[in-house]
Amino acid sequence: MIHGRVCLILKNRKGFTLIEIMAVMVIISVLAGVGVRKFDEISGSASAKALEQGLSELNSRELLTWALVKFSDQGWVTDEALFAQIDKNMGAGYQWASGPATTGGSLHMTSASITLTRTPSTVSSAGKWAAN
Repeated sequence: MIHGRVCLILKNRKGFTLIEIMAVMVIISVLAGVGVRKFDEISGSASAKALEQGLSELNSRELLTWALVKFSDQGWVTDEALFAQIDKNMGAGYQWASGPATTGGSLHMTSASITLTRTPSTVSSAGKWAAN
């Protein structure tokens, strides 16, 4: 008879004990703490990679514009005229600190930024952007 009551009590047991709930919360907290740190590291490196790609894109645009100007009827005139024709809008997320100048500027992407300098273009070569 006692054995039957114990089985009935154990069958009707529903829910979790406080210790079980606390153990699950501790495990979730540890996983969340590790995940947040990894996310911060990944987002920081992603911004740096995006800035590297932005620099590469600027150099490609500079070279393309220089080639188009060289092959035009007018030909190469001055570095300032060439610089005015380059599309310097890098798209969403990128911002220039004080706007690109013929000698460079500061490019920002979320929390990362780089200072760029620009070598002027000449009749024989396109200008080149470089990170400081």
